[in-house]
Amino acid sequence: MTKSLLVISDSHGSVTTLKKVFDWAKDRIPPKGTICAAVCLGDGLADIRIAAEAAGFFCDWKIICGNNDYGIQAPETAVFDFADKRFFITHGHRYNLYNGFNTLLAAAGNSEADAALFGHTHLPYYKNINGILLINPGSVSRPRSRIGATFAVIKCEEDKPLIVEFYGIGRHSDIRLIEI
Repeated sequence: MTKSLLVISDSHGSVTTLKKVFDWAKDRIPPKGTICAAVCLGDGLADIRIAAEAAGFFCDWKIICGNNDYGIQAPETAVFDFADKRFFITHGHRYNLYNGFNTLLAAAGNSEADAALFGHTHLPYYKNINGILLINPGSVSRPRSRIGATFAVIKCEEDKPLIVEFYGIGRHSDIRLIEI
């Protein structure tokens, strides 16, 4: 059975845009769909509860704190298992991301993670490096790429490779599958 993770990052106060994502995602939670949990990679933790309640989107959350989540108590990193995969999550601001991924890969490797999820750069990214998938969903509100605002869904099926899908958020509530 496929189970999916919704992955968001860097909403930076844009509750309206985040609500668009949750409106889209609420129709994809069981029994209608496969989104069983959501991950927030920081810089918008205060937005989550407000947008989720407004959209009626409720699921299991994994959250970590970003460098702009002032006054919110949450860890800077976490490791969790989902389906038969292990995920290392961080916002990324402590990992020198603009100079490569060696520090992030080392932390994920030390956690025996299959994937490292990170934000901070506001750029969608997906690459397998030394057997660890590096995944950045981009930013739902302040994109730094031509693609625009993005988020990701990771499909997990036992004993199969992870499938990562990126979605773009349009100005008029349209959300579309995009290629990275």
